[in-house]
Formats: sequence, C-alpha cells, structure tokens
Amino acid sequence: MVDLAAVPKYAELPQLPTGERYAWDVFGRSDQLGTLNFITPREVLRAVRTVSAGRVINLSLPLNLPDPSLVSTRQVYRHYVSTGRLARDDWLDGFYPQASTQWDGLQHIRYRQFGFYGGREDPDLDRGELGIDVIARRGIVGRGVLLDAAAYFEAVGRPLDPTGRVGIGPDDLEAVLGWEGVGLEAGDILLLRTGWLRWYLGLDEAGRKALAGGLDGGTLATPGLDPGPATAAWLWDRRVAAVAADNPAVEALPVRREEGFLHQRLIALLGMSLGELWDLEELSAACRAEGRHYFLLVSAPLNIPGGVGSPANAYAIL
Repeated sequence: MVDLAAVPKYAELPQLPTGERYAWDVFGRSDQLGTLNFITPREVLRAVRTVSAGRVINLSLPLNLPDPSLVSTRQVYRHYVSTGRLARDDWLDGFYPQASTQWDGLQHIRYRQFGFYGGREDPDLDRGELGIDVIARRGIVGRGVLLDAAAYFEAVGRPLDPTGRVGIGPDDLEAVLGWEGVGLEAGDILLLRTGWLRWYLGLDEAGRKALAGGLDGGTLATPGLDPGPATAAWLWDRRVAAVAADNPAVEALPVRREEGFLHQRLIALLGMSLGELWDLEELSAACRAEGRHYFLLVSAPLNIPGGVGSPANAYAIL
C-alpha cells in the first residue's frame, strides 16, 4: 500500500534536462499503474460509502460515436451479425479502442527522447509493459468527483465557448470545487465537464463532418485543462488518481508548442491515465438533483494484452 504521506510534492520531484518534472521512481521504476496507486483499499471503501440513492449512470457514448472520427487515422467500426436457425453471432471490423469514450493508457504517449512512463522504450512496450491490461486487471474503482466547469462558468456569467480554446487552470478548478462545496481527497478521480460533448451531439451531420480529422489536424479548438506545469502540479499535489473529460483531449485544444503538451506531462511523466469523450450530461443533472458532486466511479477497461487504450465502460453510482 502506498504511504501517501511519503509521496513528494510536485516541486520536489526530480527534473529532466528539459526542466520537466517526473515521477518515475515514486512508486518504483518497475511500476506500471502510475497515479492509480493513489487508490488504496481504504479509498475504495470510502468511495463505496458514498452510495446512498442506488442510481447508476452510464458515462459512455455509443461506441460508434463520434462519427465521423475526430482522428483521421481512426475509423468508425463496421458491425456484422451472422444469423442462424438457433443463434446469432456478431463481430466488429476496424475497431479502434480509443475512438469513442475511452482511457488513454500509459503506452499512449512518450516524452521526447526520454521515453514512456518509467523511461521505457518501444521494446519494453512490445513485451507488454504498460499495457491497458495491467489497469484492466485492477479496474478503476474509486470516488469520482464531477468538476462541472460548464455549469460553474454559466452560473457566474462567463459560459464556456465550446468552439474556443479556453484553458481551465488551477485557480478555475479551485473555484469550481468551492462553488460545488466539494473537498478533494487523495485517490479521487476527476471528471471535467466543459459542455463540449453536449454541443457536439447537437450538431447536424454537416457540422460533425466539418470536424472530421480535426483532432490530429490541429484545427479543432475546445475548452479543457490548461496544459501548463501548474496544472500538472495541482493534480499531483492533490493526489488525483486519474482525470477524464467530456472533450476530445482533456486539455484545451489546439496544442501550442510554447505551452507544452499536457498529455506528456501527465501520462508519460507522472503516470496519470486520461479519459476522453466521457458523457457527463446525465451525471451533471443527477449531481445537481442530489446536491453533491461526488459518487462511486466504476470503470472496466478491456483486458487487451499490451493494449494502448480502451473504451471506458464507466458508470457513476450515486
């Protein structure tokens, strides 16, 4: 079990020659879970005790959305069904595990020449290290906290523009938590609602087609987490286990070279898995109705040996 009191602050972590801080030795260089280590059995029990209404809320889009894909190298799968006199069977062709509501695992991003989480290189990953199956065998179960930034900014008269690059930094995150009356605890899993997915699902076919490939093409602009080191420090120092959002990349888009890439800071350097395109609309309404923004979060990534990412298969239980 991790001794949270012994975990160094972000400012105490060692630095690479680029100045970026990394946590490769905090849980041991052989570690493959990263910040999920912040969820100990104690945190799981604490999360279970949050359940009072027995309401289960799905947090995943249908697997065939977004359509068309926001990433040009990913496509929407084709679903086939075979029929017989007594039974039916089906299969998917061209299925990309990270095309819809998903987790980016620790194989997803490396940090320049220094490697993936733990300083690993491609041969290490080819042997299966950092595979999504490592996380799948453990599961992602803990206390979820909804950071309803969309609702907060609307309430204070500064609604987020779903088509604009708005960076949500530590001061904003603290303001949202204060507005919700939530105190973060070690091992919490944060779900950031920006309102982007609600806007996307309201588009007509032409509007969605106009966004096709925009994620890797650098043309997609969205609100999201500010990518700077201050955000990474805030998440690490509050012992956040993982972060997911209702936008395509968790962080604000497009990526700006001068500000850096939050994916690298969180996934590669700190070992924090990121969830993208989570459907948080029903959860937002339920949290308002319940008068609380925390809940039991249960997510079961697919047990794909050596997998890079997985559909989230996630539920909030209030």
